[in-house]
Amino acid sequence: MTSTPAPDPRAGVGSAARPLRRMKARSRAEPHRAATPLELFFDLCFVVAVGQAGVQLVHALAEGHYATGITGYGYVFFGVWWAWMNFTWFASAYDCDDVPYRIATFIQISGVLVYAAGVPRAFADNDWTVAVIGYLLMRVALTAQWLRAAASEPPGAARRTNTRYAAGLAICQAVWVALLAAPEGMRRWLFLIAVVAELLVPVIAERDHQTSWHPHHIVERYGQFTLIVLGETMYAATTGVQSALDETDAVYELLPIAGGGLLIVFSAWWVYFAVPAHERLNSNRQAIPWGYGHFLIFASAAAIGAGLEVAVEESVHKAHVSTTAAAATVTIPAAAFVLTVWALHSRHFKRGMAEQLTLPVCGLAILACTFAGQWAVFTAGLVSAVTVAVGVTLTTRHARPTRPQLR
Repeated sequence: MTSTPAPDPRAGVGSAARPLRRMKARSRAEPHRAATPLELFFDLCFVVAVGQAGVQLVHALAEGHYATGITGYGYVFFGVWWAWMNFTWFASAYDCDDVPYRIATFIQISGVLVYAAGVPRAFADNDWTVAVIGYLLMRVALTAQWLRAAASEPPGAARRTNTRYAAGLAICQAVWVALLAAPEGMRRWLFLIAVVAELLVPVIAERDHQTSWHPHHIVERYGQFTLIVLGETMYAATTGVQSALDETDAVYELLPIAGGGLLIVFSAWWVYFAVPAHERLNSNRQAIPWGYGHFLIFASAAAIGAGLEVAVEESVHKAHVSTTAAAATVTIPAAAFVLTVWALHSRHFKRGMAEQLTLPVCGLAILACTFAGQWAVFTAGLVSAVTVAVGVTLTTRHARPTRPQLR
């Protein structure tokens, strides 16, 4: 009789949660490491908060409140991105998929939904009460996870790192709660100090021991969130076009914006996934700047959708901004996306001056499209599409032919 081998408790995620066990670090050399259904569910719930931030940005930009809108969007989006990033890197190192782990993740999902409900007040009225309550829910669960991971490690560097993470999260969350009692005029400045403190937590926690995050898994997780944000951009643009069509028959005014928006988003996807970014993430020295830099990628990708809505509203005379200003709400985040992707990882895989200059020139050309009047968005879309075509041509030309193997 042939016995059935016992399943590997660290391989994949089954349909049922595993029984309670020690939360040991996963191996960085683990093969076929992929995102789990729970992580994908987590990402989808975060899109609610991304959508709320985008809606508030549209309202502010359409009314010409540029400084207030951009500042509020940056603050609100930081909260979304940082909560997502904290969970993502922890899960890459310590995902054990048992009952307590799943419950802690569900609590964090609940927290981000509360945070999303507080986004309008935080954005418009600088009232962060509901948002901080949501963050408190997320932080209690994640701090408990880090303490559990610390208790599962033997005394040494790994346990100290996990304990530092837990302490750093607790201290920073106490700062956010205390921020609610600060005078309203000081909150935005104190917010920046708290942001710096948050960004320093991983740097300090991992100064003498690196957690066992998995490079391929991390890149996949960031790629999936990029896809979700681009999908939210598509949804926001479609909603804007539909709303305009319900109130007017300005089909010809909307077609260039819709077509250009599609080309921009399609090109953004192509540019982002053109290179195998995981090949560069060998240590925290590369991974932390790469991970932090994605704030601009995610924020600009989501802002493209908000800009497309503003451009649609301006084309049907619902926005109180000029044609050039409306175009800038699309071209500036589109250029920021291209330039940030190039700076973070694309440039490390380019060969020759022509390949290196393709994306920077594209970013500048997209910015120049701001002044193309009613055709600005469509022109920016054409520039993006041409950039992709040029990039593919150059890459194909430089690719070395594969020699046939002798058998």
